[in-house]
Amino acid sequence: MGTPNTPPTTASNSIDQASPTKSAATLSIRHVSGESTPPPTGPSRLHTNDQTSQNAAITTPHDTQWLTGTPLAIISSLIATAVFLMMLDASIISTAIPRITDTFHSLPDIGWYASIYQLSSAVLQPLSGRIYQRFPNKPSFLTFLFLFELGSLICGAASSSAMLIAGRAVAGMGSAGLVTGGLTIIAASAPLHKRAALVGVIMGVGQMGLAIGPLLGGVLTSYVSWRWCFYVNLPVGGLLVLGLGLASVPEQCPKPSARRVWRSLQSELDLPGLALLAPAAVQLLLALEWGGSRYSWGSVTVVGLFCGSAVAAWFWFLWNWFRGDAALMPVSLMRVRAVWTGAITHCLIMTGVFCASFFLPIYFQAVKGVTPMMSGVCVLASVLSQLVALPLAGRMVELTGYVIPFALFSAIAGAVSNGLYSTLSPATSTAQWIGYQVLNGFGRGVGMPMAVLAVQAALPPHDLAMGNAIIMFVQTLGTAITLAASDAIFEGSLEAELPLRAPRVNAAAVLAAGATHFREIVAESDLPGVVAAYAASVDRVFYLAAGASVVAAFSCLGLEWVDMREKERLSAGDDVPLEEYEG
Repeated sequence: MGTPNTPPTTASNSIDQASPTKSAATLSIRHVSGESTPPPTGPSRLHTNDQTSQNAAITTPHDTQWLTGTPLAIISSLIATAVFLMMLDASIISTAIPRITDTFHSLPDIGWYASIYQLSSAVLQPLSGRIYQRFPNKPSFLTFLFLFELGSLICGAASSSAMLIAGRAVAGMGSAGLVTGGLTIIAASAPLHKRAALVGVIMGVGQMGLAIGPLLGGVLTSYVSWRWCFYVNLPVGGLLVLGLGLASVPEQCPKPSARRVWRSLQSELDLPGLALLAPAAVQLLLALEWGGSRYSWGSVTVVGLFCGSAVAAWFWFLWNWFRGDAALMPVSLMRVRAVWTGAITHCLIMTGVFCASFFLPIYFQAVKGVTPMMSGVCVLASVLSQLVALPLAGRMVELTGYVIPFALFSAIAGAVSNGLYSTLSPATSTAQWIGYQVLNGFGRGVGMPMAVLAVQAALPPHDLAMGNAIIMFVQTLGTAITLAASDAIFEGSLEAELPLRAPRVNAAAVLAAGATHFREIVAESDLPGVVAAYAASVDRVFYLAAGASVVAAFSCLGLEWVDMREKERLSAGDDVPLEEYEG
């Protein structure tokens, strides 16, 4: 796979404690070529129960070998492909669900096909960070990839609705560690100032999978079989396993022996914490999934789920606080400003991404009257502009060294473009909706990598996996909440608008027919009113997305002004104050 090169001095840090002119209060990091000692951490920054390992990680130089050239390109391509498959699997099922329900006569199970994937993925996100923190990157990533592929195989071969749901759960468990693991491996493969472009490309390729999933699902379902929506992951996954098996996957920091971790697995991974967090997340997501659809928001079931989630979350919070830095989500990490503001910012930016991905196709199908397949073509303007912006944003970070200006630009562009989306109507011209998408896609492409880069700049190597996992957990849970809110806004608005704009139609029948079939049951004279009701309801969803972008404009200011440029970290003799490093 090629011989990696010795890292530049950007990542080569050693603790300068020898100078008699420096007191403990002014402890600083000096950058010395050829060495890479983890930054000053102490017990509050290294989260392990093995004090010997802590001391070794603090005092023993670790010779990191950055990947360059072909090896780096290969690792990045493999990770990007894995993330693409994961995002594709999350959205491809949307156009296959009608045929699946025909096969299994399982209309009541529709909600489970999508939600169980999100549930299992969200619950295991924090655990995936602990796993990458304790175990080697390659076997950990391959294990999660194997689970994802196994879930896809179960879904493709499903002989019942229950078997399909179980397969989706297994695939979701595997997906929990793919993004976290991919970001962790990239952090171990390239110095900080070169990660921006790599992270941007990986996220962009992943979002492309989310965007083309419904289009590919429609093609496979129409011309082959819905089962190939899942089987398509198998040959690509097999090539990924082969490629990763042959590749040299670096580590972000020294790790304890697997035998030592297995001996105290319950404590090392904080399995009791997972047992408390999982019910809280599952009950919350179920309440959001079922509220307003299967049950009313005021029903005993939904209220009970909300209450149960709150109680479980409270007990988890107490346990997490008691465990401190040995907890599932270490307390000291949650106190780092770049971590919690980064998680919030990334979640808010991704809220706009998911709103556009789910509701723009509804606009094109219901208002413009295109087919589901063509609606996938109509959103390509957003996808392509995002793909252009992601590597460009990474290059700009390399040149300027800072993430806050680009995160702020992304938030402002998101607020403006989502505001423009909220004006979509039956009369909106092609040039207008393409322009709106270009602005939105370019803005979110610029902003998506920024929170991840800020967290990686703020944390020592030992904590990178956990920092990545926290971002992914908050994003998964947060976007699930906002999508449920978006769905409630859309359905509530449609129920209110139909009697006003098309009083002669049967509103319940229109709602049951869905965005692609209501034209078959609505009279020609009533069609403009129904179309206008759909347009107004889609518009109101983007009020939420625009509001999220406005909040992101404020939260991104907490990402810290850390200069990532190589030349700043190569300045011979320059000492970076510990307070500046930790923020």
